[in-house]
Amino acid sequence: MRGDVRSAILMLLREGPMHGYQLMEAIAERSEGRWRPSPGAVYPTLSQLQDEGVITLTAAGGRRDAALTDQGRELVDAEADGWSDPFTAAAAGGDDAVDLRGEMGRLHEAVRVVGRSGTPAQRSAVAALLTDARRQVYLVLAGDPAGAPETGDSTTPADEKD
Repeated sequence: MRGDVRSAILMLLREGPMHGYQLMEAIAERSEGRWRPSPGAVYPTLSQLQDEGVITLTAAGGRRDAALTDQGRELVDAEADGWSDPFTAAAAGGDDAVDLRGEMGRLHEAVRVVGRSGTPAQRSAVAALLTDARRQVYLVLAGDPAGAPETGDSTTPADEKD
């Protein structure tokens, strides 16, 4: 699950200076582990915020600590009430939360197995399935009920072994 890295960083820095790794860990902790932004998301955001004059980055102990500037503090104080809480948004859902990343990982592994050890006919059949799945995902996103799968248990016998 992903959230708004920018607002998450600004909200955390309102509490005090942190370096990038601390920010990533704090986001993961506050979202109950559902959202773990990568360095590729956090560090460019820190650079952008520095360019905007909203934070300063200061070398300290081999790391670069980020802290809000006065301008950044004013921005957060003025606008944070209008932001959705990126931590609860990422952790929301409880039993209703859908782990799309996990499902993609399991699908990816199954496709890799077919790619490595499947016959040409099996690889062709899986390619057709993937093409159709991509089309159906876009139909669901577009609000077309024809693209939505029937509700129910979507586990397969292979999933039940895990």
